[in-house]
Amino acid sequence: MSVDAAELAPVDPGQSGIGAARIGISGWRYVPWRSVFYPKGLPQRRELEYVSGRMNSVEINGSFYALQTPTSYQRWADEVPDDFLFSVKGGRYITHILRLKDTEKALANFFASGVLALGPKLGPVLWQVPPNLAYDRDTLDAFLATLPCTTSAAVEVGRNHDERMDGRAWLKTDADRPLRHTLEIRHPSFECEDFVQLARDRDVAIVVSDSAGRFPQMFEVTSDEMYVRLHGAEELYVSGYPEDLLQTWAARVHGWRTGESTDGRARDVYVYCDNDAKVRAPFDAMRLAEIVAELAA
Repeated sequence: MSVDAAELAPVDPGQSGIGAARIGISGWRYVPWRSVFYPKGLPQRRELEYVSGRMNSVEINGSFYALQTPTSYQRWADEVPDDFLFSVKGGRYITHILRLKDTEKALANFFASGVLALGPKLGPVLWQVPPNLAYDRDTLDAFLATLPCTTSAAVEVGRNHDERMDGRAWLKTDADRPLRHTLEIRHPSFECEDFVQLARDRDVAIVVSDSAGRFPQMFEVTSDEMYVRLHGAEELYVSGYPEDLLQTWAARVHGWRTGESTDGRARDVYVYCDNDAKVRAPFDAMRLAEIVAELAA
């Protein structure tokens, strides 16, 4: 069960056509997936290649837990087709330890760590704030103001890295491209018009997070893209998505892609299934992509 990437590719994005649908999974290295989603005997080193033959995007989650290396980013980029995109999750040191304050050095280390080695396969950067972090306009606005909006700007941010990155920093980009950011909130205080307007002013997408009712779910459109994380329909990280819910999410994706459900403007849509505990994520992602392609046909 897979969908040709061309079926989900953009046609005249942002104008009168239809935006891209990037549908995939959050991470790909899960032991329980082996011999279930991954064929028995498939070498671990070929798992990303296998995923990229069935989906057109993946969210890199290892970057949330620790700085990755340029070698890793380059290897991942080499293992997928040219039209594949990676979203990259920003470091929890920035969001959960520093809590968005005094992040200059940490951001520099993150952008110097090799993220830009993905080249044209680099998609949005995801910033997930912790559940116990309440909305504070001044703190959030100051943080968003420091985020680079282009890959060239990210290089300049990275130049400010500390000594931990000496000898291993990646401070170049093959081309100057827009660099998009998206924010996943988890505290109910963010459910206010002031936050929505701030996100619009900073051109940052608010993640549409489906978390079995555990965290806020916001559908506001604040950017030229939409970003969705499906964490589980009934139980966080565990539940699969039955056909009726996949149909519902596919209709939403189609409405955002075409602009039919918003302002008439086509948008690129990124959707990642994060319900990995019971090996549901890859199958839900592939089925969702099939339905989305059918709606666009």
